Amino acid sequence: MEILVTGATGFLGTALCVHLENLGHKVYRLNSKNCDLQQGNSLLKFNQIAYDQIYHLAAWTQAGDFCLYHQGEQWIVNQRINTNVLSWWQQYQPQAKLISMGTSCAYSPELPLTEENYLMGMPIDSLFTYAMTKRMLYAGHLALQKQYGLKYLCLVPSTLYGPGYHTDGRQMHFIFDLIRKIIWAKLYDETVILWGDGNQCREIVFVDDFVNISIHLANNIDNQIINIGAGEEFSIKYFAKLICENVGYDFDLIQFDTERYVGAKSKCLEVQKLRHYIPDLSLTSLELGLGKTIDWFREQRPQFVPRN
Repeated sequence: MEILVTGATGFLGTALCVHLENLGHKVYRLNSKNCDLQQGNSLLKFNQIAYDQIYHLAAWTQAGDFCLYHQGEQWIVNQRINTNVLSWWQQYQPQAKLISMGTSCAYSPELPLTEENYLMGMPIDSLFTYAMTKRMLYAGHLALQKQYGLKYLCLVPSTLYGPGYHTDGRQMHFIFDLIRKIIWAKLYDETVILWGDGNQCREIVFVDDFVNISIHLANNIDNQIINIGAGEEFSIKYFAKLICENVGYDFDLIQFDTERYVGAKSKCLEVQKLRHYIPDLSLTSLELGLGKTIDWFREQRPQFVPRN
């Protein structure tokens, strides 16, 4: 197939493109250098191909407390990006199926994290703007499908982890930040300081699992929103203990800063719908996935800047 991918040089995009090419597909990789999606005409130069699928991964965001301090910018930038992609899809690539990424932070913490609740209730305040841009992206899918009969798939991931994350000093998602801090502390006899009390819980999925699931669903399911998660969550303390055991760092030396930003206290996706579509779903074990990720971190160590 002819497949176009936005956000192709990000953590997920890089892994996805490799998998798609290994399957024999022709992949067209878009990133901020070869296509500024904030510009309405930026996609026109890619019109020479009639694509079978379009994966829309591009978004302007970062991990940590980034969303707290860039709410207005996030609304403007992401609305531009998403509207331009949707408009181009409808006008020039209506034969293509659009597969886009939602976000688990779009769910209200007051409701079960099931797909029918994606547009219901209020997201947590600290992530409200980014969450609402993702809701609007999904609303665009629904509208264009109803009026023009276009095919879409919206996938809502839990936190992804694995080898290949960015190494440029930006804030990292919690699991990468845990690994980086603990490895650094072990090597240089420093103290690990983690945000919060460590009791907040998170769910993670190995990136290769997510990619394989996404490709399977994209090839078989139309016009649905589907959570992709492990179906279970663990505390930050539990993740830290596993990493400490692998690295050889004393967990009891870790300090917890309860004054720092921690986001949602709990965030675990309901995955009954996913298991309906893939009854024999099998995911990489936490221990194996963390081991691979830690090994990759050790290999990349010179590129990482320590942050507490």
